[in-house]
Amino acid sequence: MLQIEPLRSILQDKWDRFASKLFLMNFLVYVVYLSIFTTVAFYRKEGKPPFPLEVPVDYLHCIGEVISVLGAVWFIYKAITIFKRNRPNFKGLYTVYNDFLFFLQASLLLMATVLYFCGKREYIGFLVVSLALAWINVLYYSRGSNQLGIYSVMIQRMILGDLLNFLCVYSVLLFGFSAAIVALMKNSSQVEINNGTLAEGGSLGVEQSKDKKQSYYSFSFTLMEMFKFTIGMGNLEFTDHVHYKAVFHTLLILYIVLTYILLLNMLIALMGNTVERISQESENIWHMQRAFTILDIERTLPLCLKSKLYEEVSGLEKLENRRFIRVDEMNWKPWRSDAGVIEEEEPGFCIMKPQNRKETPENTWSTLLKRIRARRPL
Repeated sequence: MLQIEPLRSILQDKWDRFASKLFLMNFLVYVVYLSIFTTVAFYRKEGKPPFPLEVPVDYLHCIGEVISVLGAVWFIYKAITIFKRNRPNFKGLYTVYNDFLFFLQASLLLMATVLYFCGKREYIGFLVVSLALAWINVLYYSRGSNQLGIYSVMIQRMILGDLLNFLCVYSVLLFGFSAAIVALMKNSSQVEINNGTLAEGGSLGVEQSKDKKQSYYSFSFTLMEMFKFTIGMGNLEFTDHVHYKAVFHTLLILYIVLTYILLLNMLIALMGNTVERISQESENIWHMQRAFTILDIERTLPLCLKSKLYEEVSGLEKLENRRFIRVDEMNWKPWRSDAGVIEEEEPGFCIMKPQNRKETPENTWSTLLKRIRARRPL
């Protein structure tokens, strides 16, 4: 629908008249908000919250925190309004992708605020994740440009398509091989602990062995080491504390072949094919996202400003002087199949029933047929 007239011209006219200017203003306001939010997160105090206020620096810090929280409340309200109007689903996730990120950013910041007033130091984790999402959401304003908007849509398609499928398969291999290696190391630790006990003759050797190799028997540590092998940054000292090295090397080689060689190269190939395949579709999605942005901006305008924009003489004359013709494509195949079939006839001859003539034996149909066969005139 966005490629046909007059809808395409109307949206482009609205974008040129007021939507582009208001969209740029919203971008500048968001940049100011992001600067305040980043400053507040960077210059936070260390220790157990909540912290007492000190004059005059803490008041400025408190004002920045209030602005950040109020901005999060506004983002949640706007996202809920959009979700009510367009219920999100997985097929239409591209249209509400940025709105969902804004909602997630604001929710994490509000959760960090609640943990801050509850005296929990874990609020820092929610705060920094919200800050990272806030910077990612700058890409939302790339839809104002044609090239950047299509590029942003392609990134969304990669994340929700090829990368999501890759992570599902990769997570299965990562957790499976990590669990196998942790189980193998625990068996090796039992053998080394028993040998250390016999050698040292007491519990001192056991404690030293545990302190030395405790991190290698943690599932989270093993998970991180296996991930490093996937991206080519694995540490081979990780293999020095394994008792059954032949089994460990077999698992490690198989894991590297399946992930580093197979899955990563397959992901690169699929991304290349996706870029070539969805270039035109990405442009259509960008047009749809910009159309939603224009309509959202138009809804937020006050009534007095709306009436002033609609009553502009130049805009009305511009629209009234246009003429649009709608062309409907017809499928002529059913019509041709319904048409009758005309049989071939011998040229120069036709069969006609005589008019105003008496039916005599010479004028009967059998006589006429005989004359036609004999090529005699009627």
